[in-house]
Amino acid sequence: MNDRTRRAFILGSLGTIVVFAVLFFVVGTRRVIDSVLSAEPSLVAVTILLGLGWLLSWSLMLRTVLASLEVEVSIATSFLVYAGAVFANNVTPFGQAGGEPVAALLISKVSGSRYETGLVGIATVDVSNVVPSISLILVGVAYYATTTAVEGRLETAVTSAVVVIAAIVLVIAIIWRYRNAIIDRLPEIVAPRIGRLGIERLQSDTLEADIANRLERFFENIEVVATDRWRLTIVIGLSLLGWLFQAAALMAAFAALGYGVPLHVAIFVIPLANLAGAAPLPGGLGGIEAAFVTLLVPTTTGVPASAITAAVLIFRVAIYWLPTLAGGIAVSALGVRAIR
Repeated sequence: MNDRTRRAFILGSLGTIVVFAVLFFVVGTRRVIDSVLSAEPSLVAVTILLGLGWLLSWSLMLRTVLASLEVEVSIATSFLVYAGAVFANNVTPFGQAGGEPVAALLISKVSGSRYETGLVGIATVDVSNVVPSISLILVGVAYYATTTAVEGRLETAVTSAVVVIAAIVLVIAIIWRYRNAIIDRLPEIVAPRIGRLGIERLQSDTLEADIANRLERFFENIEVVATDRWRLTIVIGLSLLGWLFQAAALMAAFAALGYGVPLHVAIFVIPLANLAGAAPLPGGLGGIEAAFVTLLVPTTTGVPASAITAAVLIFRVAIYWLPTLAGGIAVSALGVRAIR
C-alpha cells in the first residue's frame, strides 16, 4: 500500500467513524444496542444464509460470463474469486474501483487466462447488475406509489439513481461507440507515461503495441459476451436472484427484531442505498448504512428508527462483513502475492 493509498484509506476510515457517530447520535446509541441484543438468533442466522445466497448467485454470474469466454472455473473457485472482489471493493474508497483489478488478477491466476479476459468477466458482472437494479427500483417505487405518495427524500433518491445510472450507461455507450479510436490513440498517450516509471520490463519499444493489443482483445471479449444471448440471459437471471436474496435478507433482519418490511420496499431501497457505495469511504461503509436508514424511516411505518438501524446493521453483517472476511481469506488463499 503506497502513501497515497494509505492516506485515502485513513481518511475514508475516519469518514466512516464520523458518519456512524452522527447516525448513532441522531438515532440513539443505547436504543440501537438494545434492539440488536434483542434480535432472534435463528432469524439472524437466516439473514446470514440469505446473504451467502446472494454471494453465490453473483459468483455464478461470473462463472457463466467466463464460460462464454472459454474460461472454465469450478463453482467453488468462482465463489472464492468473487468473494475476493467483494473484499477489495469493501476495503477500497469509492467501492467498485478496487475489486475489478483484484478479481481479474485472481481469475488469471486460477485459470491461466489473460488479465484482460478476467477484467471483462468481472466488469460484465457489474454492468449486468444494473439492468435488474433499475427494474427493481421502478417496480418497487411504482407499487409503493399506489399506496403512498412518493415525495421528499425518496423522490430525490429515485431521481438521483436514474441520473447516475443513465450517466453510466451513456459513458459505456460512448466508449463502445469510439472503441476503435481508443485502441488507436490511447496507447500512444499512455505508453510514454508508463515508460517513465523506470521499471525495466516496461521500457520496451513494443509497450505501445502491447497496450493496443490488450485493448483490442478487451473489446473483442466484450463483444463475445454480448453476442452469447443464452448465457447473457442466465447472467441477468442470476443477477435478479442475487438482488432478491438481498431483499429477503433485509426482511429477515427486520423479522429478527419482531418487525416487518414490505417486499416492494426492500427491492427498491437496497439498490438505491447501495449508490452510497460511491462515497469516498471503504466500501461505502457508514454511508450505505446511513442511506438505508434515511430511506427506510419514511417508508416503513410503525417501526422505530432504532429498530430500523439495528436491522440494517444485522443485514450489513450478512452483506458486508462476512463476505469481506471470506473474501480476505480467499485473496490470501488464491494468491495475495499476485495483487500486491
